[in-house]
Amino acid sequence: QVQLAESGGGSMQAGGSLRLSCTASLYSLSSYAIGWFRQAPGKEREFVAAISWSGQSTHYADSVKGRFTISRDNRKNTVHLQMNSLKPGDSAVYYCAARQQYDGYWYGETYWYNYWGQGTHVTISA
Repeated sequence: QVQLAESGGGSMQAGGSLRLSCTASLYSLSSYAIGWFRQAPGKEREFVAAISWSGQSTHYADSVKGRFTISRDNRKNTVHLQMNSLKPGDSAVYYCAARQQYDGYWYGETYWYNYWGQGTHVTISA
């Protein structure tokens, strides 16, 4: 089985930056698509960003577009989510998810991914 571990969460003032990382217990992450999702208390889990296995295709939720950047380093089995210009509305538990990709992928759908991390907390204060 694949294990995912998120890191980099914490507390930050609005306007600041955080860099989240997702590391997989795999020999190689190169064939896996990776998505980031977040869930705030009392709210549904929502899509944040995703990256295809090749890194050629990235997708972002409208709420984070222009502020967040997803990237991957397959040699280190790690995907990063650089979060800039943070807002209080970004506060949530952030999860990374993975699934082996062959052709297309449903990047924004939680049901498509079959591996999930435990989440890392992000708290943004005004």
